[in-house]
Amino acid sequence: MTDLDVKPIQAGAIPGPDSLIWRYAGDWRGAFGGRAVLLLQVAHPVVGAGVAEHSEFLEDRWGRLLRTVESTMNFLGYRGEERGRSEAARLREIHKDIKGVDAQGRRYHALNPEAYLWVHATLLHGMIQTQRLFGTPLTPGRERVLHEEWARLAVALGITERHIPESPAAFRDYFDTMVNERLEDNATVRLLIELDRKPLPPPPRWPLPGFAWSGIAGPPTVMLGRMGVGCLPPVLRERFGLRWTSGDERRFRLFARAMRGGDRVLTDRLRYSPVAARAMRRAGRGH
Repeated sequence: MTDLDVKPIQAGAIPGPDSLIWRYAGDWRGAFGGRAVLLLQVAHPVVGAGVAEHSEFLEDRWGRLLRTVESTMNFLGYRGEERGRSEAARLREIHKDIKGVDAQGRRYHALNPEAYLWVHATLLHGMIQTQRLFGTPLTPGRERVLHEEWARLAVALGITERHIPESPAAFRDYFDTMVNERLEDNATVRLLIELDRKPLPPPPRWPLPGFAWSGIAGPPTVMLGRMGVGCLPPVLRERFGLRWTSGDERRFRLFARAMRGGDRVLTDRLRYSPVAARAMRRAGRGH
């Protein structure tokens, strides 16, 4: 696929098989930066407060994880445009009632334009970063088209155009400003960092003893945790008090280089998450 092959989606439309969003959001290597994306989101004061006071993820961590994945796959159009539009409307509706006063006495509402845009912004940041670190970095042309698709998808989510950075350069300035001036080390950030130090509990109906789950899930948890720290902007590692040594950086770069080296030989079956791969095959885009 060349830059000229890419067809930007229409304003407010849900992505489809011809979009770069399908290509990059479905790349399973995004999991390496998943922890970082989540920390970026909850470090926004409004998002952090909303999660702390309204989310049930502590009581049902597996259910929350699976519902989030399901929602994302629907919203990004992998299960069809109609379901994508329904999910976009549902997301906006359920956020209407997420409001209150945080621990510092600040009023918050989940549909605060800055906070709502920020969560959507981490999607674009994550796609670009995944390819830069672990895949093939986007050309300026592809980054421009991906930004256009992302901006038009924001409209489908109910974000007004005046709040959306108008170009890749404007997005980078916006992202850096948010990281440097707006994100904070809050109670939800601390909770997620602590939870990341150990594996999720066994999934429902896990048939083996607990120690077997720990042996299986422990190493990936440690690896993904370190990858997440490596994917954070350095200023946030310092702000959150996350240890990151020169040895950590060296190992991280070696791993990323190895992943980039294998990018050209990955087939679609190995490159994409199962949901994305099935959607591409149905659309005649798989190999």
